[in-house]
Amino acid sequence: MMHTLGIIPARAGSKRLPRKNVLYLGGKPLVCRVIEAALMASSIHRLVVSSDDEEVLRLAGQYNSALPLRRPGEYATDTSPAIEYVRHALAVCEAGGNVYDIVVIMQPSSPLTVAEDIDNTVAILDRTQADSAVSVVELDHAIQPVKLKIMDGDRLLPYLEEEGGRMAAHELPRLFVRNCAVYATRRRIVDDGRLLGADCRGYVMPRERSIDINDRLDYEFARFLMGRDANGCTE
Repeated sequence: MMHTLGIIPARAGSKRLPRKNVLYLGGKPLVCRVIEAALMASSIHRLVVSSDDEEVLRLAGQYNSALPLRRPGEYATDTSPAIEYVRHALAVCEAGGNVYDIVVIMQPSSPLTVAEDIDNTVAILDRTQADSAVSVVELDHAIQPVKLKIMDGDRLLPYLEEEGGRMAAHELPRLFVRNCAVYATRRRIVDDGRLLGADCRGYVMPRERSIDINDRLDYEFARFLMGRDANGCTE
């Protein structure tokens, strides 16, 4: 049986959207939404909220099954590698003798993630025996790289290659991008100093749950999505 450590990174220093992790969405702070999704995921055996933010740590402390873990300042700067807070969390959680085989990172900036997304990402890692598995979203046809252009004056020229008349979605390959919601990786990859291994698999999340909040516009769009009623209309 795999033993899985879930880590929610929520440092204080967001620049583009200050205090991002504690902004409210649907009546709850972003960090609380992802904590609750992680606690409902059967694949997470222990959950840590790694932060240098007092308010985040206080919010995490309201959940009996989540460990508020104060992140050292040197691991919470704009340039601190993510691997450092992961190693810190592992060191603290394994101090009592526990050993974790899988590390799962879940982001407060992806507040529409549900437990199913977390469990399905971990399940792919388990089933395939890959190094890592991540959540992804399919790219919109409008930003398919073959369609990208540069401007020479007002003349449109291909950026990567000629479209060759391929304009319809079915004429071009489906493309995917990490949506930043869930990252699952094996402990040996972390011990090797990486968060993603060479053999990485993808779990496709629906676009409506793949919002990644980095700025005010992202946040307002997330509020719009949360405000829809069952018929897809806004309140």
